Amino acid sequence: MSILSLTFHCVESMVQQWEQYSRTELAQMASNLYDVEKFILSDVESEMLSEGRNTNLLLIFETAELRASFLENEFENIQDRISQRFGDQVMIFETLLNEFTETKGES
Repeated sequence: MSILSLTFHCVESMVQQWEQYSRTELAQMASNLYDVEKFILSDVESEMLSEGRNTNLLLIFETAELRASFLENEFENIQDRISQRFGDQVMIFETLLNEFTETKGES
């Protein structure tokens, strides 16, 4: 299993438009990603965030190779779509999560 976390930070003035987009188009796009085994799309709650809104898209891949392929190919498409729609009002931060302990119940 290999995990990629994409965090989208939307400035305060675009929150309403971003909420609509993330719950419809972004959710649909995530469900259509071919190499993604599972995804979780969620709002981020944080005391450190005082303006705007953060949304997280957690993508789970079967292998690190599939994740790397996604980053080389699909991630750029996602960035382009967001940039065309929102310009610099939505920033995307990618985080590669690399497991170093086993999950309970797995061998």
